[in-house]
Amino acid sequence: MLNIGDKLPEFSLKGYDNKIYTHFDYGDKYALAIVFTCNSSPISKAYAKRLLNLFEKYEGDNLGIVGINSNDPLQSPEDDFQHMQLVAEKMGLNKLHFLFLQDDNQVAAHTFGAKVNPEVFLFNRKRELVYKGAIDDSWENEAMATAVYLEDAIEEALDGMEIDFPEIPAVGTPIIWKK
Repeated sequence: MLNIGDKLPEFSLKGYDNKIYTHFDYGDKYALAIVFTCNSSPISKAYAKRLLNLFEKYEGDNLGIVGINSNDPLQSPEDDFQHMQLVAEKMGLNKLHFLFLQDDNQVAAHTFGAKVNPEVFLFNRKRELVYKGAIDDSWENEAMATAVYLEDAIEEALDGMEIDFPEIPAVGTPIIWKK
């Protein structure tokens, strides 16, 4: 389980485009948000567009956002690789260069200490964990959000500042672990 200040763990995961991606593929990013998310969680679905908007807003500032699906597809068929590809195509992820990766063996989720979908781990340019937890305070309705935790943390990380609130408990549906 990662704590604030820990380094970005190594990973090697297959993307929806059938290519393998590792932690080295993001070495040029000033900040990197790893978001454990899935296709089946209503909370993840509610946040999908918000994450894409953040990606588009900060891509010019050299932010990377990567979605990782760690749910067991045997117990949650909506989270299998084919469904990931359909969701990626529907959302136009290939046009945005937004990656959605499959954590088949759930090693990444265990290494990071992810527990729910969605849950964010934000790393600065030194690849130190500077924020983990929630995206904002209103998954049900974006217009009702009064605290945008991830966006604030991204801005502080991109500016090289210390994060005011480095840990906010994530609200989400539990990751479906293999039996």
